[in-house]
Amino acid sequence: MLALLGLATILVLLVVIMSNKMSPLVALIAVPIIAALVGGFGLETSKFIIAGIRSIAPTAGMFVFAIIFFGIVTDAGMMDPIIDRILGLVGTKPARITVGTALLALLIHLDGSGAVCFLITIPAMLPLYERLGMDKRVLALCVSMAAGVNFLPWTGPMIRSAAALKVPVTDIFNPLIAVQCVGLVFVFTVAYFLGKREERRLGYTSGAVAAGGAPIGPAARVLTPEQQKIRRPKLFWVNLILTIFIMGVMIDGVVDPVVMFMIGTVLALMINYPNVKAQKERVDAHAKAALMMASILLAAGVFTGIMSNSKMLAAMAQSAVAFVPADMAQHIPFALGILSMPLSLLFDPDSYYFGMMPVIAEVYKTLGGDPIQVAQASVLGQMTVGFPVSPLTPATFLVVGLCGIGLGEHQKFAIPFLFAASVVMTIAAALLGVFPF
Repeated sequence: MLALLGLATILVLLVVIMSNKMSPLVALIAVPIIAALVGGFGLETSKFIIAGIRSIAPTAGMFVFAIIFFGIVTDAGMMDPIIDRILGLVGTKPARITVGTALLALLIHLDGSGAVCFLITIPAMLPLYERLGMDKRVLALCVSMAAGVNFLPWTGPMIRSAAALKVPVTDIFNPLIAVQCVGLVFVFTVAYFLGKREERRLGYTSGAVAAGGAPIGPAARVLTPEQQKIRRPKLFWVNLILTIFIMGVMIDGVVDPVVMFMIGTVLALMINYPNVKAQKERVDAHAKAALMMASILLAAGVFTGIMSNSKMLAAMAQSAVAFVPADMAQHIPFALGILSMPLSLLFDPDSYYFGMMPVIAEVYKTLGGDPIQVAQASVLGQMTVGFPVSPLTPATFLVVGLCGIGLGEHQKFAIPFLFAASVVMTIAAALLGVFPF
């Protein structure tokens, strides 16, 4: 009975989210509560909810303060010299331009926002691609690869996987650091060879000039008056050192991530905007993005709290175990890693990480495996390298819109490379012992 109720709950959740009948926030709260009441748990449902929210609170707090922290140091101009330096170094050689595109996207994506990454990187590089006649699909791919492989502890998939399994995000991320490095080597290798291919296609010669005879170079970045007003260029090194320190201590696990980002946010505000009014304005500027994701995470706490404490999840896993041969159990994470990127085309992040992944993790746990390995396999592709081509995410349409290409041609060109990146990282994870083959 519980297994069937749990299965029905997840199926309803997937359907209402993917068909846009309900927003993820509403579905993650309403669907499990109704299921718990139908299952006869009554007022005990409230206890399940509180337990779920309590377990999710540190993760939600980390995400809120990570968004605000990176927003503040970006507002202060920490990324400006880095962006300008990269634009100055790429010159007019396509191989340098493609590698520089990937590097710029990688750095901009440090705040964990794909939309911000695309909104900054593509307009900065697009004029150069257009002047040289380079394939804009290459621009879209390089940006997508760099942003996708850059799955940091405060990015959406990592946060969701930690929330779904109720584990510290560093437990999932830290073993994947070497795997991510392998992925980044793949990204820059592909970017370089695509650049060389463009050089051959264009018949590249050094010192390229535009039709009017003027040397071709990157377009100068122009800040708006509002941006100039909040910039703090003299504090570049202070902000950079603060960011490196916060990230280093957090990844090392010496202090809990939510504490480090709280401290970092306070220091960033006091250093860059000592005026109380300015501090409020900077927090307000990023509050919408922070609140939106935090509300989803707390709603996920309701879902996971009810599914776990009502034993629906465990009952589903017990039923599913009968269909999985014991000798095949150890291959679940590896198989999931291979499939994770294509799954981005079928499931949005909320329905996958809060609906599908917990069931797979519970099945794997019942068969003697570590559920964290299921999360690690998932983030190697599901809405990481998969999100810039998935029609289920607005970011995909942002990429094609900014680059001026069609969705179909972007997907046809980018999916093989993004899938290859996911496969390479999955194999690397198995070789490095993160999970078995």
